[in-house]
Amino acid sequence: MASSGNSNHPGRGLRHDLAAAAAGIGHAAAATGKATAAAVRHPGDAIDRARKVTRALPLAWHSVKPALTGRVDDWRREYAYTLGEQAFVYGFPYLYNAELRHRWVTQKPESETTPYMPVNHFWHASRLWDVSDRQGVSPNIDTLYSWAWLDLREEPLILSHPDMGDRYFTFELVAFTSDNYDYVGMRATGSEAGDFALIGPGWSGDLPEGVRRTANAPTPWVLVVGRTLVEDEDDLPAVHALQRQYRLTPLHLFGKEGVTLPERRDVPVPVDPAQDPLGPWKTLNAALAENPLPSHHDVLLRQFAEIGVGPGLDVEAQPEPVKEGLIRAAATAVPMLEQQVLSGQWGELINGWRYPPPQIGHFGDDFLRRAGEQSLVGIAINDPEEAVYLAAFTDGAGETLTTGRYELRFEAGTLPPVDAFWSLTAYDEDRNLIANPINRYAIGDRTPGLVMDDGGGLTLYLQPDSPGPERQSNWLPTPQQGIWYVALRMYLPRAEVIDAQWHCPPINRVG
Repeated sequence: MASSGNSNHPGRGLRHDLAAAAAGIGHAAAATGKATAAAVRHPGDAIDRARKVTRALPLAWHSVKPALTGRVDDWRREYAYTLGEQAFVYGFPYLYNAELRHRWVTQKPESETTPYMPVNHFWHASRLWDVSDRQGVSPNIDTLYSWAWLDLREEPLILSHPDMGDRYFTFELVAFTSDNYDYVGMRATGSEAGDFALIGPGWSGDLPEGVRRTANAPTPWVLVVGRTLVEDEDDLPAVHALQRQYRLTPLHLFGKEGVTLPERRDVPVPVDPAQDPLGPWKTLNAALAENPLPSHHDVLLRQFAEIGVGPGLDVEAQPEPVKEGLIRAAATAVPMLEQQVLSGQWGELINGWRYPPPQIGHFGDDFLRRAGEQSLVGIAINDPEEAVYLAAFTDGAGETLTTGRYELRFEAGTLPPVDAFWSLTAYDEDRNLIANPINRYAIGDRTPGLVMDDGGGLTLYLQPDSPGPERQSNWLPTPQQGIWYVALRMYLPRAEVIDAQWHCPPINRVG
């Protein structure tokens, strides 16, 4: 819940696979969700588990032993480990996106909520998430997503959309680094029907009349994240009709009638870490070669090359101690990133709400935050000008939100200042929506029948049971038992939200 990005997180399974398979010890060291939280609270227990597991795996124990005993047997192993962790943090978005691209393009999923599409084609979500979806991804139920992996090496692609009227929509353009580089949508380009050229690095040429240019992508592979507002279940057919008019057309086919857009699924295959403990590094080196790096990163890349990490390099050519250090680095880096995210240091805490930093979506050379708070958390993170998400895990007294009755009160004139809309969604501790008798998972300025106070204020009731017929319109159900949290999503937020000058009031326990 670090920021203003996509909490509807189809990549969570991938993240778990990568963390768990990074080495033979991965299943103990890289658990996600509640297991990671437990490791943060009780690090001694995690070390004990690591000792037990790694002693059963000679190679893994040999590479992890220095961290547990303080002894150094080979300086090369330790240097490869320490430098390898830095290289893994630097390259995590490339590695993660290589895995995600392969999964979405080539692996037909069992779930209808997981993307599956050829290169240069959209996949569109067809329904809103509900309590039957138990993937633990803190789903967004405000918008339907449209995802696409684009290969811009040969020529631009033309993104087209119809007239969207007054409906909120956006297409976020994300480089392979996880940084955003441009937008198409209501805020960025307007709501009238349009055609927009998505251009790879270094391309220059003429575009057809009427086609608008977007910024050149910094990497040849690009992820498009489309979001289209859905008012309710009855609004789904209208959104589906709009999605069918979203187009991605290669430049050489643009404007031609009756053409069939080519389909391809030939993307690089990541090396399975379960079969090869050096797999993450081989996948990373291939992804770095595929997406040219900024020249000012050369000083870092020269260091990483000393341990076989870099564009097109071969880690197999390294001495055994170096390879052992790299295995250990891959096994520990993802848990480190998850602990960094769980620490909450990524955001400013105000009234129990965590505010994202203004650099979110553009962390650039801040490699730790780019990896953890931008890539690991949500695949793609919106610029604050597009959307800001606040997360609250505690009440106004600093106590964890749990079983009981709470209120969130906005005094007159203090509602979330947005130019689109806002919503408040509750989740259980497993990051799933909460079952309730009125099937309400979020509440906000679009909720029918929301009742304002006589003075113009608004009180929301966050509790397991109905607050009564006269207050039920303002009720957001929470679990009957257990820990929960909420996300406040604000679309097209005003400057005072982006600058953290508007302070969301605290959630207060009342029973």
